[in-house]
Amino acid sequence: MSKNIAIFASGSGSNAERIVEYFSDSTEINVKLFLCNNPQAGVIQRAERLNIPLVMFNRQQFKSGKVVDILKENEIDWVILAGFLWLVPQNVVEAFPNKIINIHPALLPKFGGKGMYGHFVHEAVVENKETESGITIHLVNEHYDEGAIIFQASYPVLPTDLPEDVAKKGQVLEHKHFPEVIEKAILG
Repeated sequence: MSKNIAIFASGSGSNAERIVEYFSDSTEINVKLFLCNNPQAGVIQRAERLNIPLVMFNRQQFKSGKVVDILKENEIDWVILAGFLWLVPQNVVEAFPNKIINIHPALLPKFGGKGMYGHFVHEAVVENKETESGITIHLVNEHYDEGAIIFQASYPVLPTDLPEDVAKKGQVLEHKHFPEVIEKAILG
């Protein structure tokens, strides 16, 4: 029986689209739903183009359990956070124990925590004159970026790199590894 995944995204949705493409022919993993908390997010247009149902929600619905109800109604087995910026409330973590996976654009524990996402991470990497950065794929608990690490991959950061260069290098690794790591985590 195939496993249903729901992808949460707050931004452009490039990772969400890559995951859909990766599993498009899978008989074992099905991307059933996108959930979004940002009415201006690019992922909304991607969901339409990819024919994936999309549910918009607000903070109150997230905390109240309405989002858990939606996930259960859609028979979701795993939750994937792909550029999703809100802290996952305890009710969602408890409903999906060790079945929520996030991707972070740095080598945790460096450059993690509240407010550390997207360009903020890449700017911090450059400001701190790091010689490498990377991606971390981890399980989610009720704290920002503290769940058990499943996978990390790194790339060199050159002294001449701007935050945009760091972001591009990271996105290449995200698109390459995130779907594969999801597959391994779900199928064992």
